[in-house]
Amino acid sequence: MVKQLIIGDAIHELATTRRILMCLPDEHMTWRPHVKSMTLGGLATHLINLLNWQVAILLYPEFDTSTVPLRREALESREDVLEEFDANVVKLEKLVAECDEKTLGEEWTLRNGEHIILRQSRANALRTFGISHMVHHRAQLGVYLRLLDIPVPGFYGTSADEEGK
Repeated sequence: MVKQLIIGDAIHELATTRRILMCLPDEHMTWRPHVKSMTLGGLATHLINLLNWQVAILLYPEFDTSTVPLRREALESREDVLEEFDANVVKLEKLVAECDEKTLGEEWTLRNGEHIILRQSRANALRTFGISHMVHHRAQLGVYLRLLDIPVPGFYGTSADEEGK
């Protein structure tokens, strides 16, 4: 029961994230709403990276951002995004099923070289650095789609695009 409370609605949030990724228009993957913003494909790829980080939280005691490229090359198609997303969801679901409360309570560290960014339990890191971070960028993706006049699915009920259907 405690494990279920700690993990919370992770599986629901992953399914909701997949729903918005299914709306990605291949013809707009290089579009960005502002010069300082990520491209649509870059933002979708960042969601994949966040899923990879959630897997890493459960696999390793720490994650060092200095060991990975600052920005990954953006995936170029919805199919590529969904393929990698689905594969990583399978990995994460397996790790969540296999972990216990002791593992979730273990300390996890996010660092950039010697600089400690955060140090907290795996459960808290999964919730904040993983799931909440993903939900934040998923909402950004919804704004991108709205600006492109692409129907946005509802996350916690119907959206304006789904009303009356």
